[in-house]
Amino acid sequence: MRALVIDDSRTMRMIVGKILTEIGFEIVEAGDGQEALTVLSQNWPIDLAMVDWNMPELNGFEFVKAVRAESAYDEMKLMMVTTESEIEQVAQALEAGANEYAMKPFTKEVILEKLSLIGIEAVQS
Repeated sequence: MRALVIDDSRTMRMIVGKILTEIGFEIVEAGDGQEALTVLSQNWPIDLAMVDWNMPELNGFEFVKAVRAESAYDEMKLMMVTTESEIEQVAQALEAGANEYAMKPFTKEVILEKLSLIGIEAVQS
């Protein structure tokens, strides 16, 4: 399985990437939504994208909308992983096509639970 981790914080990319690597994912990274669209097209297929909301260039919400506008990416799961906790923003992201939403700070267990909810079971290593 392959995952795209999108966050403008290198530290957050490392943290999320480590969790996903531990459960069997191969990781590719992007620092913003615009870079992520390029990385996605060059590394397809990707099974999962973990998307921060607040990023320069193209934010996570805009990334989700762009991905969901392309039918080629219909099968990819999208999870917002962000500090944005307003219920309106959660609803917006889900309506735009995000499959799940995790709020920072999070634990590995929260990520595993959210992945399970969208049909991705961890392969513990």
